[in-house]
Amino acid sequence: MTYEIDIAGRKIGSAHSPYIICELSGNHNGSLERALALVDAAAETGCDAIKLQTYTADTITMKSDRPEFFIGGGPWEGYGLWDLYNEAHTPWDWHEALFERAKSRGVTIFSSPFDETAVDLLEGLGAPAYKIASFEMIDLPLIAYAASKMKPLILSTGMANLAEIEAAVETVRKYGNGQFVLLHCVSEYPANINDANVRVVPDLGAKFQCPSGLSDHTFGTAASIAAVALGGCVIEKHFTLARADGGPDSSFSLEPAEFTALVRDCKDAHRALGSVHYDTLGSERGSKTFRRSLYVVADVKAGELLTKDNVRSIRPGLGLPPVRLWDVLGKPAARDLVRGEPLTDEMIELPLLQGEL
Repeated sequence: MTYEIDIAGRKIGSAHSPYIICELSGNHNGSLERALALVDAAAETGCDAIKLQTYTADTITMKSDRPEFFIGGGPWEGYGLWDLYNEAHTPWDWHEALFERAKSRGVTIFSSPFDETAVDLLEGLGAPAYKIASFEMIDLPLIAYAASKMKPLILSTGMANLAEIEAAVETVRKYGNGQFVLLHCVSEYPANINDANVRVVPDLGAKFQCPSGLSDHTFGTAASIAAVALGGCVIEKHFTLARADGGPDSSFSLEPAEFTALVRDCKDAHRALGSVHYDTLGSERGSKTFRRSLYVVADVKAGELLTKDNVRSIRPGLGLPPVRLWDVLGKPAARDLVRGEPLTDEMIELPLLQGEL
């Protein structure tokens, strides 16, 4: 069974081309001009949607000198949470300009809200959907508030166990909102390809009866393409103008040419899935000429027996099918046969059947 939802008029489900989300995150490096350039570059990749993150340092954490408020390891080692989010956040007064730029480029834009005030801001901008980040997957009050707006929800499941995913899904459905997608995600930055486990993607869809996909933090595009091949409907990947420019998520983000290739290859992978059938395709019919068939490979006099020395299975395919070789060997030629002729039944002298004169 297939499931689908609709975001801004675009059908999302296994029967449709995969929905590719270009995640801008904090790679604007604190510059609105760069953020607008990211939107322009994202639009050029052919992505289906552009996604922001809507929070401030104070709505996502608090400033504290306690050790648990500092990051150990990974690309943000040594950062205090408040300082990291203060540096990486997309200022709320930029959102309207970014939404307008995306709309002018014909690309859907929405965001990940991290608290109720962010949902309110995005509602005011007419966001057509909401993305719940992996770290907020257990924040059921936030999920409930977003679900209550009756917009499609995309939920990343990084770190969440099955019970936590079930609780989130039940919360969405409790509000009568049946439009949601679950994204398998490995919340490691970058994620190791050996941990990608993209077989989870179709399992999520089957377990929760919804479209499913992948929020991909691995290097490259292999995991995303594999997810599509397994039936993934949505792919989310981080985007930057240039990794060399730095930025909070730049090390595991794709550059424009790479993201363009991701979009192309994911959509090609979906087209390649096709359907299950065993009929000859119209595009194959011309090639049937070059299958093997029985040909006369040495001159044969009328009445001479056909043998493996004068009849062989070769290309092209204009003679009798190769399986007839067993029938024709040892039979006399009905006329003189010339090397290079395709063998046909009329060229073989058949024995008289009992009762025939």
